[in-house]
Amino acid sequence: MNDSYINGLLDFINCSPVNFWAVKSAVELLEANGFERFDAALPIGKCNAGDKFYVTKNDSSVYAFKIGKKAVAENGFHIICAHSDSPTFRIKPNPEIVSGVADGGCIVRLNTEVYGGAILNTWFDRPLSVAGRVMLRTDNPMEPKSVLVRIERPLMQISNLAIHFNRQVNDGVKLSKQKDTLPILALVNDRLEADNALLKVVAKEVGGEVGDVIDFDLYLYDTTPACTFGLSNEFISAGRIDDLSMVHAGLTALINSDELPETTQVLAVFDNEETGSQTKQGAGSPFLSHLIRRIVMAQGGDWDSYCRAIEKAFMISADNAHAWHPNYSEKYDPTNHPVLGGGPVIKFNAAQKYASDAQSAAVFAQICERAGVPYQRFVNHSDVAGGSTLGNILASSLPMRGVDMGNPVLAMHSVRETASVKDHEYCIKAFIQFYNL
Repeated sequence: MNDSYINGLLDFINCSPVNFWAVKSAVELLEANGFERFDAALPIGKCNAGDKFYVTKNDSSVYAFKIGKKAVAENGFHIICAHSDSPTFRIKPNPEIVSGVADGGCIVRLNTEVYGGAILNTWFDRPLSVAGRVMLRTDNPMEPKSVLVRIERPLMQISNLAIHFNRQVNDGVKLSKQKDTLPILALVNDRLEADNALLKVVAKEVGGEVGDVIDFDLYLYDTTPACTFGLSNEFISAGRIDDLSMVHAGLTALINSDELPETTQVLAVFDNEETGSQTKQGAGSPFLSHLIRRIVMAQGGDWDSYCRAIEKAFMISADNAHAWHPNYSEKYDPTNHPVLGGGPVIKFNAAQKYASDAQSAAVFAQICERAGVPYQRFVNHSDVAGGSTLGNILASSLPMRGVDMGNPVLAMHSVRETASVKDHEYCIKAFIQFYNL
């Protein structure tokens, strides 16, 4: 086991409770390895071979570049894409819901809405807290101050109803997102004490007053740290493996690839994949295509050069795949069901939900072979609907060759997913090989 890769992944996940913090963690790794921040609102200037820089959007997506020896118009670029968000609960404005109890005190719950396709019952009876960003007042109404916030101690819990009041709970219960999944935050003496109960904690965390906070993007996260388990510590147990494991693999590969590559290397970490990608920071935005075009023009190219660069580019859309679950074999395709520890998974779909085709799959298969890494294939059981991912969405604005792949995981979209230590190492090796081609 490569301890540095796995410990790095566990640390990365623990430091990244939500999308904003994932980008912060990525930026810290990039800056520690010589990448410089570029402001997308400024002229890009010249792009010389060996230049390393990154751009952020909305504090929740990041795009890193390592400029190659050959111009982008000549050689295209090699891009790995992943996403920073995971299913969770978003805290609504005016979130406090106050309910009286017999002794005169009040229980405070938080009003939330589900973000993405979460497995709701996995969030029950766990120590939860809050992370995200708040917007503070400034002298310029157009530029409020954005401050990241993370409450590290357990702050709340979504509690189950006792089995004595719900004898059918083990037979399957339909959950109401508005009623059943509201977390308990506090027990207070009166309703006045409940006013702005969450904002008081958040404002204190950022060193301000409640009145300084204009708005927020705050989400719940499970405070239990990521870990390995199994007789030989062969498994990874953590929240947000989908898709932070692929973000970490892409970052590690970019940092450890050739310092002066032939072909320009790109890592794009988008946001909002779990809700469709149609945002300014999502894969459906033209933001990345604009950046690529600006780089081409900074190297003396024009529109024709940009179009040629796209034709020569190759994309790896890295989003986790479904591992075969030994308790539910009937849910899987009989001949294409990847297993934990079997290596990265190439994903196919006849309805074109994935970008993979025979040509792009052949490219990725040979990359794995050169890296000495096994690989697998996934196709949905024909009676079981599958999900979508980044590849085809991105290809609609950057029409390049590409493959959809990911490491196999169990319990995808649970508050805590399971992956393989070997697979993470395999994936990093394959990504380094890809960047160095």
